[in-house]
Amino acid sequence: MRSIHLLTGVALLGLAATPLSAETLREALVKAYNTNPTLAAQRANVRSNDENVPIARSQALPAVTLQSAYTENVVKSSNSFVSPDRSGTASATLSVPLYAGGAVRNSVRAAQTRVEGGQLSLRGTESDLFTTVVGAYMDVIRDEAIVGLNTQNVKVLEVNLQASRDRFQVGDLTRTDVAQSEARLAIARGQLETAQARLISSRESYIRFVGTAPDALEPPPALPNLPADPDTAVDVALKDNPTLLAAAKASEAAGYDIGVARSNRLPKVSVNVGGNYYNYLGSLGSGTGVAIGQTGTSSTVGLGLTMPLYQGGRPSAQIRQAQDARLQAIERVTETERGVISQARSAYAVWKSSLEVITSSEVAVNANKLSLEGVRAENSVGNRTILDILNAEQELLNSQVTLVTARRDAYVAGFALLAAMGRAEARNLGLDGGPLYDPVAHYKSVRGRIWDFSSDPDPAVTGTRTNATRPQDAKVTRPLDPILDAPVDRSAPITAGEATKNR
Repeated sequence: MRSIHLLTGVALLGLAATPLSAETLREALVKAYNTNPTLAAQRANVRSNDENVPIARSQALPAVTLQSAYTENVVKSSNSFVSPDRSGTASATLSVPLYAGGAVRNSVRAAQTRVEGGQLSLRGTESDLFTTVVGAYMDVIRDEAIVGLNTQNVKVLEVNLQASRDRFQVGDLTRTDVAQSEARLAIARGQLETAQARLISSRESYIRFVGTAPDALEPPPALPNLPADPDTAVDVALKDNPTLLAAAKASEAAGYDIGVARSNRLPKVSVNVGGNYYNYLGSLGSGTGVAIGQTGTSSTVGLGLTMPLYQGGRPSAQIRQAQDARLQAIERVTETERGVISQARSAYAVWKSSLEVITSSEVAVNANKLSLEGVRAENSVGNRTILDILNAEQELLNSQVTLVTARRDAYVAGFALLAAMGRAEARNLGLDGGPLYDPVAHYKSVRGRIWDFSSDPDPAVTGTRTNATRPQDAKVTRPLDPILDAPVDRSAPITAGEATKNR
């Protein structure tokens, strides 16, 4: 599998450059990788799942028990002449299982398979988290640009309104023209408020997943290794998508569970070795004048056989239950496969269409800029109305918003496509945030442990809280892309000669 490195380069979105202090997409992904509680919880779940292997294996290992007791006979019957007043006993038992009907073997294999599935699920969680972070990152960039566009539009409409009022005073325009400018400005201010609220929401969502506020975000780097067609994307996804691979492991483990269930109606054989010691502490036969032994030992060696004959139908029910659970797991593989295919094809379609929208929107923005200049020039010589100017400005704003949204959609869809193909995980992205988490290392460290008193220190909490972050605002921290930027000050008069030139 080819690695995807989020290196500094030409951005797919073509956004304007930002200050060197701005946060990069790679830095955001590193923060999420190291501090996101969802990912940290999944890692803990995988570590917990690792312990099922030594738990299952322990059923095949010898078991040693020690029991002891001290008894004080405070009341004795009148005819009990030789019963001790007190006694102490101790016994030790060693049990070695020889045969369990395949329960241990299948339990261990099922646990090992689920460990592999858990590691794949962790990869899927990483991929899902990074896709979410990319979406949140691009949402902030998009909404900040839209706020900038709406702010710019409000300023333009304020200038338009003032110009309309001035021309109304000299009789060049009617009250209707002024009212149209006032209405359009009021609508623009409402749109600005909505855009600002959406930007605040996007920034708070960014904090939720990344853990810190997005003070300034750089344009993201280009996404390499995107497929040439949807069939290629699906082929790669069916081989490498971690969620699909995890579902397949769950199905395989469910097959071993059937063997465990079948073992419940098979015999079990074990070797048992025991030893006993008793001590009456000098209280046996006291007062009789007869010397009686006060201590003694005994030992036993035996072969145990447990042969279930009838259990009320319980084993058969467990087998049927395990078989249906296996069928359920198989169906979930198919369900997951359908979802992966749909995700890959949909992401590819959105990515390609968004690229086309970007191209057409760039043309539309440039054309609408020229159109607006021409309408303004024609209005200055009486060939256009104020409403024509307002409509031209709205069309320019709409095309600019469409361009910004398409840029966001293209990048998020492209990353989602990589995620569906299993190429959007920490091991693919070349993150520079320290060593990557290795779930296999923990599994190797615990799978062979057989000592009852071994323990590890409590794992460190890595998920960070966000209660100390400040409430977000709608302040714009980056300049508009030059293609989106348009002069704000329209108050300078346009001569008839300029109008003719623009026409």
